[in-house]
Amino acid sequence: MTVTTVPPAPPAPRPPAPPPVSRRGVPGRIRMFTGLTAAALALLFAVIAAAASTAGDGLRLIGRDAGPQVLATSGLYFGLSDMDALVADILVMSTDDHRARKDALDRYEKQRSAANQALLEAFQLAGDDQAERRTIQSVLDGLGRYERLVERALLLDSQSRHAAGEAPVQVLSAYRDATDLMRRVLLPQAYNLTLESGTIVRRTYDDTAGTLSLMRAGVIAAGLLALACLVGLQVFLARRFRRVLALALIGATLATAGMAAVGLSVIQQNLDQLRTAKTEGFDSVLTLARARAIGNSMQGDQSRFLLDKGRADTYEHRFLDKSQRLMYVEAGNLVKYQSEVRKGEEFLGMLGPELAGVTARPALDAYLRYQETDNRMRARAATGGTGEAVEIRLGEVRQAFQEYDAELLKLAERKQRFFSTGIARGEQALDELWLVLPFAAGGIAVLLGLGVWPRLREYR
Repeated sequence: MTVTTVPPAPPAPRPPAPPPVSRRGVPGRIRMFTGLTAAALALLFAVIAAAASTAGDGLRLIGRDAGPQVLATSGLYFGLSDMDALVADILVMSTDDHRARKDALDRYEKQRSAANQALLEAFQLAGDDQAERRTIQSVLDGLGRYERLVERALLLDSQSRHAAGEAPVQVLSAYRDATDLMRRVLLPQAYNLTLESGTIVRRTYDDTAGTLSLMRAGVIAAGLLALACLVGLQVFLARRFRRVLALALIGATLATAGMAAVGLSVIQQNLDQLRTAKTEGFDSVLTLARARAIGNSMQGDQSRFLLDKGRADTYEHRFLDKSQRLMYVEAGNLVKYQSEVRKGEEFLGMLGPELAGVTARPALDAYLRYQETDNRMRARAATGGTGEAVEIRLGEVRQAFQEYDAELLKLAERKQRFFSTGIARGEQALDELWLVLPFAAGGIAVLLGLGVWPRLREYR
């Protein structure tokens, strides 16, 4: 009997093992998505930090450097013009009016000291700007020459005896040299110092505001990118591991959205505060400082009008020109101007916008009273009553001017508070942002790690 041997069946083929790359591919993709998310977060924080740095530089330059320098140099212009006006007041007085002359001399010395202090402050604030330092040095040299000319005029005046408004020719000649030096050299140089610093402030404001507007858009774009990466990472992990969303990644997403919102808020706040400090504060303070200096020069022209009859028409025309620079109305002569300005309610000129509104009405009324007293003084001088005209000038005209100047000073102080408050609020917002920024960055990084690390551990 034949036995047939059946060969054993071949073993069933084993299912192919998954390629090793698949186990390595998931952790690689997790690391890649995490790296992209971290890069997007770093970009967001970098843009916020750059915006904060830009805003800080702008606030520092406007609020601590160029801005105060403008105010210092505008105070210099005021002091110089007041010095020249006080000398004219002294010379137009009677030599027998010892008390009034002494009071005017004391005020002259006080303004001379203030002008020197303003020059010193401007020199310190100029820093390494050699051109500006040379201009300040030139003003110092010119002020020394002016003081020598004034001393000569005062000496000649003290050696003569004359009635009010009747100074001798040699006194007038010495004073003409002094006032011409002040008007043609010193005041233009002081104005140029203010103008240069004001240009720096305007340029800094424009550059800072433009850059912050761009960075605001950058924060929005970087914030959306970071949020998209975080949400994408959440979705990938949830689908791949079939689990609920990671609480740590949810926290990181919410913290990122909050940080982007804070960054945008601080940028917008700095834009608003810079605008307030510049337009409602600095610009108005500078305008009012210039207006006060022009007003001081105007009252000097009143005394010079009575003192120097050979140049009386010139000084009257200068008074009209400066009046129209302050409050413009169409008029070909001073009498017409003083008549028309009383009729108006809205004015052009330097003070037109500043004296609009109820809060500035006292300053406008004081200016109109000042012009009225000037009209009475000139009317009295025209009838030959020089002594009485000088008495009006040194009495009610000066009183009216001081009231007008005091109202301008109140407005300037109010605008100065806008400037100081805007700078302080902007700096405070930046300080708070710099305090929060590193903790927010570290916290979000920790949350991101806590959200990803448990999934990576499953592949170890």
